[in-house]
Amino acid sequence: RNRFVADVLVAAGLATLLFDLLTPAEDRTYENRFDIALLTTRLSGATAWLATEPALAALPIGYFGASTGAAAALDAAATVGPRVRAVVSRGGRPDLASALGRVTAPTLLLVGGEDFQVIELNREAKARMRCPCDIAIVPGATHLFEEPGTLEAVAVAARDWFLRHLQGPLPPSP
Repeated sequence: RNRFVADVLVAAGLATLLFDLLTPAEDRTYENRFDIALLTTRLSGATAWLATEPALAALPIGYFGASTGAAAALDAAATVGPRVRAVVSRGGRPDLASALGRVTAPTLLLVGGEDFQVIELNREAKARMRCPCDIAIVPGATHLFEEPGTLEAVAVAARDWFLRHLQGPLPPSP
């Protein structure tokens, strides 16, 4: 699913780095998937690496996270600061993020219309956020967006969000 979204982003001219936040061995331990601090550290580390690459250092950053990766994306956005210009969550658990009130990047929360519990968790998280934040419900979709056309809707929404929010000059470095 994430590769499909990445392909749509690349086709729109967006540079994309796709990686797992856990090693295969770590992923075998179910609890690691909910270790938001570990996931956040990994994403923040990848972002720090980008700053060392001359061809990438000046590019604005957008995070796309699914499930618990969305919580890590939000916490990392709060930690990294204004260089992260946009966040998109797919079927995410933003309620698990500890830094929701410190996120400044405009955030899009994409949730399946049939994923009732996660819709409510996203609404509660949005109420705690101070940044521009939209919730988009994908009709007919369940948590994994496996229904025909639903993943395509996610990819288009993510592409459009990133294209809108990754434009313009970066703020000055601290």
